[in-house]
Formats: sequence, C-alpha cells, structure tokens
Amino acid sequence: MFNTFQLACFRRQLVVIASVGVVLLNSVVAVSQDAKSEKNTEPATAARSLIIHSDDAGMSHSVNRATIDAMEKGFVSSCSIMVPCPWFPEFAEWASQHPEKDFGIHLTLNSEFGSYRWGPVAGRDKVPTLVDKDGYLHRSKEEVQAKARPAEVEIELRAQIDRALQAGIKLSHLDTHMGTVLSTGDMLEIYVRLGLEYNLPVMIIRHIDPALAAGYPDLLKMNGRYSETLEAKGLPPIDYLFQFYEGKDHVARQQRYLETFRDLKPGVTQMIIHCGYDDAELQAITGSHFLRGDDTRIFMDAEVKKQINEMGIEIISWTQLREGATRP
Repeated sequence: MFNTFQLACFRRQLVVIASVGVVLLNSVVAVSQDAKSEKNTEPATAARSLIIHSDDAGMSHSVNRATIDAMEKGFVSSCSIMVPCPWFPEFAEWASQHPEKDFGIHLTLNSEFGSYRWGPVAGRDKVPTLVDKDGYLHRSKEEVQAKARPAEVEIELRAQIDRALQAGIKLSHLDTHMGTVLSTGDMLEIYVRLGLEYNLPVMIIRHIDPALAAGYPDLLKMNGRYSETLEAKGLPPIDYLFQFYEGKDHVARQQRYLETFRDLKPGVTQMIIHCGYDDAELQAITGSHFLRGDDTRIFMDAEVKKQINEMGIEIISWTQLREGATRP
C-alpha cells in the first residue's frame, strides 16, 4: 500500500502509472484459478495479464487474516510483506508453509500511523538517521528524503530481505511501502541493485503517468534504463500500475475496479489493493479500515472473478511474470 508506491490517493480516480520505453512481454504465465493449478504454472496466452497484488501483509492481525483468506479463497495472486511490523512473524509462519504462493518484500522505511508504530529491523543503533526521536521509522517520505543516509538505507533494506529469507519465505519480488525507496536517485539505485544481487524482480513500471512522475523526478529520469537492465537479467518490470484507494460505497468501488479491468491495455498490469478486515483492531490503527475491508470483499467475490475471466484477462503472479519472460 503504495501505501505501498506512495501513489497519491487521487480522489475518485484510479492512478495509472506508465513509463518510458514501450516493450510488451511476448509471453507471461497465466494463473489458473481452479484447484488443479494451485502452483500456478500454466503458460499464459492472453494479451492482457493482471497481477492482483495486496500490500501490507504483516502490518496487523486483521490484515494478515484478510490477506491469507484472499489468497486462499479469493483470487489475489500476489502480496508483499512489511518485515518491520509487529505481526510479521504470524504472516511469515504461514508464508513459509506455502511456497506455491507469491510473496514480495514491501521494503519499508516509514511508520506512518498515529499510535501504531514500528522501528527498523537492523536496529536503531545501526541506522540512526532512519528513526525519529522516539526510535520509530519516520512517518513521511519527505522526512526520509531529508534525513536518511543512503548507506543506512541499504543496511535496513538488506536486513528486511534477509529476515524474510531466514524465516523461510520463498520470495518473488521487491516493492516499496509509500513509494519512499523510489523517491531519490540514491535510494532508487540501492533498490535496483538489491534486486539484481538477490536475483529478484523489483517493481519498476514501463509506462509512467507524468502526473505521478512529477513527484519522482529521479525515477522518471532513470526508469527506462533500469527497466532495460533488469529485463536483461531476466527480471521483468510490469507495464502498468493501478491503485484505487478512495470511495465510501461498495457498489461504486467494485464497478470502478471492473471498468478499469475492462479498459486494460495489452501487457502486464498490476492492481494494488489493501486487504484487511474492518474490525476493531484495524479501526484503531487506520482510517482506511473500510477501504481495506471492501477490497477484501471485492477480491473474494466469485462474480467479480467471473467477469474478469469473461473479459479475457489472465490473472498471474510475479513468479509467472518472471517465468514467462525467461522462457525461450
């Protein structure tokens, strides 16, 4: 949530991210949603492929329960995990037992909520510029930009990846909470370099919306080059990115999602959602409790899945995206 890419919550509209360099994947691997394809290894033939990606796993018990349900009983095809959060161990235990599922690391340099906070994985003494006076990660992207030393950013991001690997999680990709890692040239370079070093795709998007890119000038400048570098190593980027983090009406929100899917362009699109159950725990943490609960409801609805299928869209994972890109 970007949350997880710090996509601005544009009111009543989906955020479409698009980048320089138009390169469409010739093949991806489709997710079969029936019981016979639990490991999701069938090749895709559709021109339009969709990763349904839930951010913020590990953030809370409510988010964990909803994410697991949406991946097991719904049609969420991928998620990313916030390693510094208090409920990471619970989600890590489940993820380590399900290598057939698709898990990324939601590289986290922020702790944004009012009274529910977390600190760095590496330890406060090793990354003092990443924490506020109370020892928690900074609340905003701007604070990280102003205060964080790149060397300490790298220490912390490595610590998050390593902790997930040590927990036995099979990783499929890296992405970023609130878009912070993408917001300066130094952090962007670290992000891409870690993807190359750990041999993991990173969430880079070929087609960037100029309205969003205005807040990420270094990303706009380097996006094409990094996309080519990663793809040359068999670590494909996605083509488009959407997030709908607005609205108060279930029917209207569901219709907005379906309209967006209907209008998808050829290529690989990721839709970022935020699963959670709208319970007392989540209500105490964040004002987005309705949106998270509604996303869970929508992406566990068999009728929504049926309509996506009827549009000729293949739901895939990051693992399948990579397999399709490296297949001869």
